[in-house]
Amino acid sequence: MKQQIKIVDTTLRDGEQRPGIVLNVEDKLELAQILDEIGIFEIEAGTPSIGTEGIDYYLQIREKVKKAKISVWSRSNTKDIKNAILCNPDIIHIGIPISYVQIYSKLKKNKVWVHNKISECMDLILSENIQVTIGFEDASRADEGFMIETAKLIKDNGGNILRIADTVGVLTPQRAYQIIRRIKDKVDLEIEYHGHNDLGMAVSNSIMSVKAGAGYIDCTLLGIGERSGNCNLKEFVKSTSHFFEVGIDKMRLYYAENMLLDIFHKKVN
Repeated sequence: MKQQIKIVDTTLRDGEQRPGIVLNVEDKLELAQILDEIGIFEIEAGTPSIGTEGIDYYLQIREKVKKAKISVWSRSNTKDIKNAILCNPDIIHIGIPISYVQIYSKLKKNKVWVHNKISECMDLILSENIQVTIGFEDASRADEGFMIETAKLIKDNGGNILRIADTVGVLTPQRAYQIIRRIKDKVDLEIEYHGHNDLGMAVSNSIMSVKAGAGYIDCTLLGIGERSGNCNLKEFVKSTSHFFEVGIDKMRLYYAENMLLDIFHKKVN
């Protein structure tokens, strides 16, 4: 039996960070419906704290999407999380810095602050009976020991899913495998992998992440996303169809890509 992989589509959140790409509410609602129809397990709908669409947008997505889970992305502060809760998502994803360069140099914080923030944010979300996932930002440059220690904290606080993010897009397939395998060997958490394509390896890294034990893979239509993009959904599905079961309707996937291209074409003209 093929290994079951759940696809998390982040076209509506990370995909829109691609330079020159702007999706209005109507575009996003239309894309959310087709993503649901093609078999996406989870649709990452956006970042409520930005305030570009408003809470009504997220509530409309909940009405239109019939099968897929709806998640929203939040920074690790209680104000943003409270905004996310108002959107009534199935899942709130918290991004937390995990590399020392982000913790100490960028944010001027420390490891104790990271752990306190995780506990505080998780307690708030779980008290609302909403599922929470924690994302290790810049995991590709992080200390493995600290990641394992933090993963244990997440497990102890009631978490089940950990997202490993190659935020700066520097991982190679071998290194992606090593990071995920070592965390899986130490902590009983499900792993989600979020790769960027700066070195052209987002699909390869995602495949090796699955081989290392990841059960969730983040993708976007046409591979759009911040800088050089994210893992291309169609390429990942085509590359893995003989090895993994992703539950994606390939014919409807082509339709979804064409829909996105039509949206871009209309905006250009």
